Amino acid sequence: MKTKISKLFLLSVIASFTFACQDFEELNTDPNNPAEVPSNMLFSGAQKKTMDYVYDAWFSGRQCLVYSQYWGQRNYTEEDRYQIRESVNNNYFYIFYTLIKNFDEVIEVNTNPETASLSALYGANANQIAAAKIMKAWLFSVMTDTWGNIPYSEVGKLKEGKYYPKYDDQQAIYADLIKELTAAAAMIDKNEPAFTGGDRIYNGDAAQWKKFANSLKARLALHTSKVDPNWKTTIAAALADGVFESNDDVAAYHYGNTPEYCYFYEAWFVSARNDFTITRPFMDILKGQPDVLNSKTHPWAGAVDPRLAIYTTPRNGEYIGIPYGIPSGEMVAAYRNAAPNWYSAPPVTLNANFAVPLMTYAEMQFIISEYKGFSADEYEAGVEASLAYWSGVNGSALSAGEVAAYVNAVSGNVNAEAVALQKYIDLYMNGTEAWTEIRRTGYPTQLLRPGEISVGTIKFNILGTPTDIAKTTDIVYRVKYPTNESTLNGANFNAAVKKLEDGTNNYYTPMFWDKRRTEGPHPANK
Repeated sequence: MKTKISKLFLLSVIASFTFACQDFEELNTDPNNPAEVPSNMLFSGAQKKTMDYVYDAWFSGRQCLVYSQYWGQRNYTEEDRYQIRESVNNNYFYIFYTLIKNFDEVIEVNTNPETASLSALYGANANQIAAAKIMKAWLFSVMTDTWGNIPYSEVGKLKEGKYYPKYDDQQAIYADLIKELTAAAAMIDKNEPAFTGGDRIYNGDAAQWKKFANSLKARLALHTSKVDPNWKTTIAAALADGVFESNDDVAAYHYGNTPEYCYFYEAWFVSARNDFTITRPFMDILKGQPDVLNSKTHPWAGAVDPRLAIYTTPRNGEYIGIPYGIPSGEMVAAYRNAAPNWYSAPPVTLNANFAVPLMTYAEMQFIISEYKGFSADEYEAGVEASLAYWSGVNGSALSAGEVAAYVNAVSGNVNAEAVALQKYIDLYMNGTEAWTEIRRTGYPTQLLRPGEISVGTIKFNILGTPTDIAKTTDIVYRVKYPTNESTLNGANFNAAVKKLEDGTNNYYTPMFWDKRRTEGPHPANK
């Protein structure tokens, strides 16, 4: 992993914030570095670190992208089968909270009268605060959709004596995130810049930050569509205030080249490893092939997706995905040698300057389609937008005829499955959201579930305790809480674990918005 944060280091950071005195600060002042960092640089650093850690070979590569069955590991398949390395889980849990603290600092320097006037030189104070709130909401949504109930309302309140933050219920976290996004959108002045520099998502464009706030609000509301009868009201408010209107509004972090490279690129060409490739289930979806091993049909059999040649490269002229979720000892050279070798023939998504999408315009269209009862117009607009976006990323635009032919092929029956499956295809490389949508909807049904055949007679068998294995009949519902929490925040950790199924720290307890286990795939929205 690129950064190892030990328990001792984390405790020292907390101590430095809590107990440092003025004499100590004066003694440790570095005359060669600025004591005050411009707010746009604070935001830029926080933004980049967030992207680096969420979209990398570990949190995304060995967790979200493999849970979503976009990627499979070519050698060591333990994470594909839900055996997470505990040190990785510990580190990301705490790293994400340090990133939240970074965005809080942007808010603080734009709120504090002693620093606000200086910060205003780098963008309107209110707009900077709003952008930081939006990024916080996005990151917290990733965190709560990973672990479930997490510390939230008492985080960052050491000065108020909150040394051991409680775990808030996920439903309450969602309600507050939507509230925060509403407030952030309302405080933005579209006629003033958010930042004069350093913003690698929207280049300081406040109007686009406002659209992102409302689009993200609509996404979170849709997540709750199985449990909250007011979800449509929330989306209606977001639409009225302005959401994404075209691919120009896509929220994507724009990396540069070396040394500002994307961390997906780093996983292969800086770390010099060749750990991942596209899975057979996802490859079959893109090729329009049914899963004959498990008697699963394809809704658009025979329709080859134009994004196939963008998302991956062929091997010896053929597109064959790697078997998913088989034991490491069964991952023989024949399987690896048939699947794409991205180290020698990388797709555009592994470019050093690949712009990682947090949310696309196509996703917004699919959200509106479901909001309207799976409307055909927004569905088709979403497919067209996705084709245009990804072909633009690839630098080779599809012809109007190619787009029309594919849209026609996949629009014969616009229903819950069609919308969910096309959203899944568009969400490629955004494993955090794809994993959430798979859990929420139950689609794609073409993905492998535990006990189903992966290749030959080898089944997708998961790892874990006997109870984990017995209880897990679907893709993993959550990541277990990191074990470090049992000592660093023991009482609150134990209280959170008691709320999980069986009162154990397991990965089969569903999120509050996941109602599939009793109602089947994609139960009706409220």
